[in-house]
Amino acid sequence: MTTKSPQDIYELAAQEDRSAIRQRISIPAGFRASGTKGFQTAVRDLSLSGFSATAISRIPPRTCCWLTLPGMEALSARVIWWEDGLVGCAFEQLLNPIVLDTVLTRWRGLGN
Repeated sequence: MTTKSPQDIYELAAQEDRSAIRQRISIPAGFRASGTKGFQTAVRDLSLSGFSATAISRIPPRTCCWLTLPGMEALSARVIWWEDGLVGCAFEQLLNPIVLDTVLTRWRGLGN
């Protein structure tokens, strides 16, 4: 019997429930969990349905949060998992595919 990590479970759920392929990338961003002060983070991967980012402090699953990518308004999401300094979140509303492509193109163009 194998035990799946929270990240494995979320990746599976993202694929099954929202069919969103995660794109690995590094984007500086702002992150704020409900009831806490915001902090600077690095988005590690991004999809239409969610993202993972650095978060040193533990954030409980189902916590409401906001991600602010450069040049964009805050995007609301819910924490799905936290493990070893990374947080995985699902957006409350799927990203527009054009917005996702624009963000990925911009940050990949900078050598990411």
